[in-house]
Amino acid sequence: MRVVFVHGACVRDGSWWWHRTAGLLRERGVSSVTPALPSCGETGLPGGVGGPGLTEDVAAVRQVLRNSDEPTVVVAHSYGGIVTAEAAAGIASVRHLVLISSYLPEIGQSLSEFGDGGPAPFLDIAPEAGTFGVRPELLVETFLQDCDPEVQAQAADHLARQSVRVTGQPIGAAAWQQVPSTYLVCTQDRGTPPRLQREFARRADSVVELDAGHHPFLSRPTAVRDLLLSL
Repeated sequence: MRVVFVHGACVRDGSWWWHRTAGLLRERGVSSVTPALPSCGETGLPGGVGGPGLTEDVAAVRQVLRNSDEPTVVVAHSYGGIVTAEAAAGIASVRHLVLISSYLPEIGQSLSEFGDGGPAPFLDIAPEAGTFGVRPELLVETFLQDCDPEVQAQAADHLARQSVRVTGQPIGAAAWQQVPSTYLVCTQDRGTPPRLQREFARRADSVVELDAGHHPFLSRPTAVRDLLLSL
C-alpha cells in the first residue's frame, strides 16, 4: 500500500504539512507522496490572475496517481477533497479515499458551494491579484491551536497565496461515488466547524470522529496513522 496526501488551500510544501504522519507510516513500511499543487505556486508559476487553477491541480495529482500500480489510499485535507474528487476518478490503483475536514463534491459542484454563508474571517482575498490566503495572525488560533509550539512556529513559513478562482471552478468527476470513502471529522476544528463537517460527511461510506483541530496529521499523527493502517 502507498498513501498519496493531497494538501489543503493556501499552503505550500505539502510534505511539511504531512511529515509527522508520513514518518510514522514509513516506520511501518508504508510509503507516501505529496503532489505539488500548481494553484498554490508550488510548480513555478505563481497563483493569481492568469495563473494555474483547479484544472492544473487535478492534473498534477492525477499524474502522481498514475505513476504507480501499487494499491493506494488517497488522503485529502480540506480543499484537497475538491481536487481528489476529480483526480482519483477512474484510477484503478486507488482503493480508498480519506477526507479530513474536507468535501465530497458532486459533479458540477465547486468549493464555494460548501461555505457557511459569507467570506471566512481568517482569509485575506485580493480580487485584483486574483489570490487568497490565510491571515497569518489568525493561523494558529484558527487552525493549529492543538499543535505543539514547534509546529505553530514553523507553519507560517509554509503558507501560500493561491489562485482564488479554484473556489468557483466545478469538478468534472466524483471519485467518491466509485471508491470506498472514510470521512475524518475533527471535532475541535475552528476553521471548518464540526457541524458542517458532519453534514459533508453524510456522503462518505464511513465516518470517524477525532478530538483534534484542523490539522490532526500534525497534532494527532499517531491517530491518523492508525486510521490509515486500518484501511
